[in-house]
Amino acid sequence: MKYHFFLLFIFFSVFGFSQKSKIDMKAIEKSLSNNGSPYNYDKLIFKYKGLPRSLDSIESQYLYYGRNFRTDKIITSDERFKSLAEAFKQNNFEDCIKQGKALYGKDPTNLDILLILLRAYDSLKDGSNFMHHLNQFRSLADGIKSSGDGKSEKTAYLVNSVGDEYILLNILKIGQDYTRGSKPSKDGMFDIWEKEGVKTYIKVLYLDT
Repeated sequence: MKYHFFLLFIFFSVFGFSQKSKIDMKAIEKSLSNNGSPYNYDKLIFKYKGLPRSLDSIESQYLYYGRNFRTDKIITSDERFKSLAEAFKQNNFEDCIKQGKALYGKDPTNLDILLILLRAYDSLKDGSNFMHHLNQFRSLADGIKSSGDGKSEKTAYLVNSVGDEYILLNILKIGQDYTRGSKPSKDGMFDIWEKEGVKTYIKVLYLDT
């Protein structure tokens, strides 16, 4: 969707490269529901909502990939999301904020919702809310970028959805001058983006939750 591409030029200059770590989906699923774990969902989401800049890349990974194991997430085919996207399309940013805040309350790590809220707050010159959600977006993007280096199938970047893949492509400055090949795997699909012999591997996860 077109809204994936707005304002992303802002993010190019502010994202650094963090330490890479292997994603263990079983450990993530187990920890999120374990009250004794430092990666318990309620603990992480409290930190994410209050002080998103304090999250490290591992905590961000548990939040981002842990979304796969939640039953209350908002998907793009949901009528509530379609209504939000239509408000965005019509540049009705006050309505975007009203609807977006409601959906954010249900699915706070949804990158699509965060991007729409960012655009709405930016358009209404609400710098405080814009920066808060930008820091949340940065944290989640850092979790994605630290999932691999994109140089091989074994070290591919991992994303939860095709929409998130296009967000990552913008951050990595991979555009129309690249060619794409695809290869299925048992729990997802590899997309291989190539330019001048250099390949970037991104794996879109298809998990049975």
